[in-house]
Amino acid sequence: MAAIVLAGCATQQATGPRQYSTPDSLAGRMTVKVDATPTSQARNVTAVFDLQGTPEQGKLDLSTPLGTVLAQARWAPGKVALVTSQGETAFATLDELTREVLGESLPVAALFDWLRGRPWPGAPSTSDGDKAFKQLGWTVSLAQFGDGLIAASRAEAPAVSVRAKLDAQ
Repeated sequence: MAAIVLAGCATQQATGPRQYSTPDSLAGRMTVKVDATPTSQARNVTAVFDLQGTPEQGKLDLSTPLGTVLAQARWAPGKVALVTSQGETAFATLDELTREVLGESLPVAALFDWLRGRPWPGAPSTSDGDKAFKQLGWTVSLAQFGDGLIAASRAEAPAVSVRAKLDAQ
């Protein structure tokens, strides 16, 4: 379920010739890892995802590699819901949902741009060369973007890493 936080879209960029998705659809595999803290255990979640929409409105289906649906996140202005086999849970924001699922809030709005291979325009960023940038306390690596791989990590405790492998289209 933690993979819900990786909602994002990717398009072709100068770093690679492959094209990943359309502006409102994306599929692939993702892993989110959150280090343990004195009050919580480490969390590590991997899932296949199918994303449709934008940071403002959309849905994300998460499945096992065999296709069994694990969860679905749906969001629209004023409404965020997580649907699992146990039912539906409402949240005020996607950040609140990620905090509940992971024990740590992730910058969901920024992830949409990060997975497109660029900094989010809503906050300052610094270049770490042409294959990475830093923003909001995170380092985003685009070293393998041409192969559909994006990695974002935050060293501040608890350390968090997000890795996505986008399906080519």
